[in-house]
Amino acid sequence: MEAAADFSMWGLFARATITVKVVMIMLIIASGWAWAIIINKWVQYRAARRKAARFDQSFWSGEPLDELFDSLNMAPSNASETIFSAGMMEWRRSHKLDGGLIAGAQARIDRSMDVAIAKEADTLQKGLPILATVGSTAPFVGLFGTVWGIMNAFIEIAEQQNTSLAVVAPGIAEALLATGLGLLAAIPAVIFYNKFSADSDRIVAGYEAFADEFSTILSRQLDS
Repeated sequence: MEAAADFSMWGLFARATITVKVVMIMLIIASGWAWAIIINKWVQYRAARRKAARFDQSFWSGEPLDELFDSLNMAPSNASETIFSAGMMEWRRSHKLDGGLIAGAQARIDRSMDVAIAKEADTLQKGLPILATVGSTAPFVGLFGTVWGIMNAFIEIAEQQNTSLAVVAPGIAEALLATGLGLLAAIPAVIFYNKFSADSDRIVAGYEAFADEFSTILSRQLDS
């Protein structure tokens, strides 16, 4: 009596052709890579929001801006402090030795903070294109593995000249496993790409709002 076919995940993988195995391994690696980015971004964004809220509290506590800047010791530890430091450094550099201000100080301060914000935005968005790539290509890679597997299954059917379910089912199951792995990699990647893109935009918008408020404060000092 012929032994029953092994329909476990490992059994399906072991019976697959070398091409389908390569496809499955690629999809498993892509899924692991995507989850590593997801976890990293989750931690990074939570920390960014927490640190921004803490710095906002210090900024609006009434402490003089010069003292707050000096307390950073030229070593900002988060994005909000980096943006604040960029503005303060340009503010101090814009003062002449006699206490007057060099012309165009406001524009240079704004530009310095915009550059700092752009760098922080790049850091927040690093890795998101990989999630987008996995989300958009993994289903097609899995489909390729399925098509290839089904093609080989039909070849085997033709060679054995037997269309019974016992002959057809294992080959079809092996082929469909590739599509399943492709969807398993793509669905979380797409979901979290959309979430992190929105979160990144909100965090950067918060940085821009802070820079505008800080610029307004400095502008009043310049006008006075």
